[in-house]
Amino acid sequence: MSLPRSTYDPRRVCLLPFPTLALAQHKRSIGVYTAGALFALGNWLFFDAAVLSAHAKPPPDAPYDTVPVHVTFVDWLPGILSVFGLLIVNLIDKERLVGDGGAFGEGGLVWRARLFLFMGFALMAGGLAGSVTVLVLKYIVPSYADFTYYGYANVGQNVALMLSAVVLWLAQNTPSEYEYRLSL
Repeated sequence: MSLPRSTYDPRRVCLLPFPTLALAQHKRSIGVYTAGALFALGNWLFFDAAVLSAHAKPPPDAPYDTVPVHVTFVDWLPGILSVFGLLIVNLIDKERLVGDGGAFGEGGLVWRARLFLFMGFALMAGGLAGSVTVLVLKYIVPSYADFTYYGYANVGQNVALMLSAVVLWLAQNTPSEYEYRLSL
């Protein structure tokens, strides 16, 4: 099977091209707003679980029992790590990552930018792994079926924060309609 020469581009990796949207002039704004919405949705989901946990009451058939589990600092820690990772990833100057390190002693700068990028993604991955660990060890293994929402909200927050970081990264790398690049 071969493609007709009119649609073939030797720089393409995939046979099928990505679909083009009519939103080309606003895709940067749409990406930034989508990333913000994902960030807000993830944090709202976890804050909802934290407030629900703070106001949890014992079952009506045993009003003098205590609630077996609450959202504690251990539940907050994965989200804090993911937020730090998101900040680190999106504060890196993207132009520093594409350099080869050969001109004017920029080798150390490129290496440090890539190291910080790795650390940011490692913090986000650690936050996600931590939230899954908290879900399993704190809510599923002891079989707190009525309280597993707290753990799922924690995992949902970290997934939304990671998606928010990726969407914001992609949105910041798209050219803006007001951006001009001059080269001599």
